[in-house]
Amino acid sequence: MFSTRNLLSLALAAGVVSLASCNKNADFSKTPSGIEYKIYKSTGPGKYDAKDVSKDGDATYKDRIGKIMALHVEYRTAKDSILFNSRKQQMGFPVRVPLDTVRKAQRGGLEEAISLLEPGDSAVFRFNVDTIFAKSFRQPVPPFMSKAGKTMTMYVKVDKVQPQAEAMADVQKMQVEQQAKMAAHAEEQLKKDDATLQEYAKKNNLTVKKDPSGVYYAITTAGPGPKPKAGQIVSVLYKGSLLENGKVFDSSEKQGNKPFDFAIGQGQVIPGWDAGIAQFPKGSKGLLLIPSSLAYGQRGAGADVPADAILRFDVELVDIKNAPAQPAGGQMDEAEIRRQIEAMQRQQQGK
Repeated sequence: MFSTRNLLSLALAAGVVSLASCNKNADFSKTPSGIEYKIYKSTGPGKYDAKDVSKDGDATYKDRIGKIMALHVEYRTAKDSILFNSRKQQMGFPVRVPLDTVRKAQRGGLEEAISLLEPGDSAVFRFNVDTIFAKSFRQPVPPFMSKAGKTMTMYVKVDKVQPQAEAMADVQKMQVEQQAKMAAHAEEQLKKDDATLQEYAKKNNLTVKKDPSGVYYAITTAGPGPKPKAGQIVSVLYKGSLLENGKVFDSSEKQGNKPFDFAIGQGQVIPGWDAGIAQFPKGSKGLLLIPSSLAYGQRGAGADVPADAILRFDVELVDIKNAPAQPAGGQMDEAEIRRQIEAMQRQQQGK
């Protein structure tokens, strides 16, 4: 919860911050490290004045080090696609990040940007994508971000800054409220999604079956093999698309035409895949229609899968294997480590 990287990974979708509609052509100020910014200090209900900071940063930040900042945030690509919106994707609850001394290596990153803000401030920050991913996320720039352009914009509204104990108490209370809201939302959304899926199947003359979890599936070519059992490794060729408009967001073709391997029933993929693929005998081809609550829910997945998106997957269950035995001492061999890393990477990209 208390991680600056979580600001993007939450994901890594409008109107989170009123500044999103500000004049985008207005001039940005710039820190010596290269962060472009527009910061506004609250002067009353709905009133803000432009705020500048010295080249040495905010002199009052030292008094906030060690505390926790609660803020609402929205990320956009250079093409203005929304990556993450905390108000929408966190049920209206803020993101929380720890405030620490900004090291030299973090200049130009999220840590420095956050250090410029006080409670009540609103801001727009524009970062160079190569810099932000190197300094704050310590990973290469994702291809879709590079294709969108050289910058990433962050809109921020700071709610409050709290001592850690007070923030932890708020987080615990928030988690209970958030879980209740998410459960209620998922239940209502599942009803809407189910009606949409039935209409889609009827319109497209699909003969589908419904799994107890709520996934619809159809086997168009039955394979001769058995169905996979929990814990077995399945290899799947796939094409994932949005039910709403048919846009393909991921596929085996995009991944070099290689099957995606995962241990079924172990939570390594979205619930809709665990439930749906389990219905396919080895060698079968068909499709999965997955309601949003069994896919990426209200959070969505990056820029390509919006919140509450119903997904269609055209799949082929290529192979089923027993999971490799764990080496003595509980350590994984190199092949297993590589397989799990690849599975996590592929899961983040859309399975």
